[in-house]
Amino acid sequence: MPTYIQEKVIPDDMAGHRLDQALAKIFPEFSRSRLKNWILDGSILVKGESWKPRDLVNGGESISIQAKHHDKLINEPERIDFKVEYEDKEIVVINKPANLVVHPGAGNSKGTLMNGLLYQWPELSELPRAGIVHRLDKDTSGLMVIAKNLKAHNSLVKQLSAREVSREYNAICNGVLTGGGTINKPIRRHPVHRIKMIVRDDGKEAITHYKVLQRFRAHTHIKVNLETGRTHQIRVHFASRRHALVGDPVYGRMIIPASCSKVLEDQIRSFRRQALCASKLELIHPSSGEKISVEVDLASDYNDLLGAMEEDLSYKDA
Repeated sequence: MPTYIQEKVIPDDMAGHRLDQALAKIFPEFSRSRLKNWILDGSILVKGESWKPRDLVNGGESISIQAKHHDKLINEPERIDFKVEYEDKEIVVINKPANLVVHPGAGNSKGTLMNGLLYQWPELSELPRAGIVHRLDKDTSGLMVIAKNLKAHNSLVKQLSAREVSREYNAICNGVLTGGGTINKPIRRHPVHRIKMIVRDDGKEAITHYKVLQRFRAHTHIKVNLETGRTHQIRVHFASRRHALVGDPVYGRMIIPASCSKVLEDQIRSFRRQALCASKLELIHPSSGEKISVEVDLASDYNDLLGAMEEDLSYKDA
């Protein structure tokens, strides 16, 4: 189990601050909750003594940290295929393929994105969840940002919490939408079917913005921006409007336009995942403060489905 050892002095201009507030500024690479826990368990000493998080500092106090990371990962590294779209010393942005689980869990302890990250960057074993700060569903393809050190991890978590990370998706839903808009409906886990989420008043706030890109005979291609990041948010929100995503095995049903082309019918029947791709990601770099923007092409199976729907419009008019 790795140990973090550090010694610093509280600057004079922090006089009057609570200890936990001062430490959050001195050690931005750690979350406030982590620092508070270290204060409480005696891993952080002030002038060689244990203090409480709310104790006020005068400035000039010596701070020593000797804390163990209890969240070191023991998952096995594995060679997993995914594309790296951006990388530097702080972060890496990867393009997750469909049919890849992000985190190990019951029934899938191997073959996950986390296993692949540990194979390519073994040092990520020192970070919570191997640097993963957000997730995509197994069958959703597209961009994810991974932290490569604690400072970057803390920064990304704060940005996500403050809704400063922009996540843009492409989706194909059932039905013909008349225009764009915003879905603001709270989401919570289904009380009976635990793998499902539902829209309910006692759920957590969930806000989804969307605009129409192209309308087809029985479907709509849309661009989606998340303001919040609830589990299955896009899938649940559009299903609640009777516009479930094409191919969604949990919330949707198959819709095949009457008298459509054989190509489109085959594409719809064979598309066995939700038609959802995380196509663009924007964030503030943890060190430079510059905006990082990464955009990728849509997954090939998604593009094939989209192409078949576009060709079907011509088939209809023929």
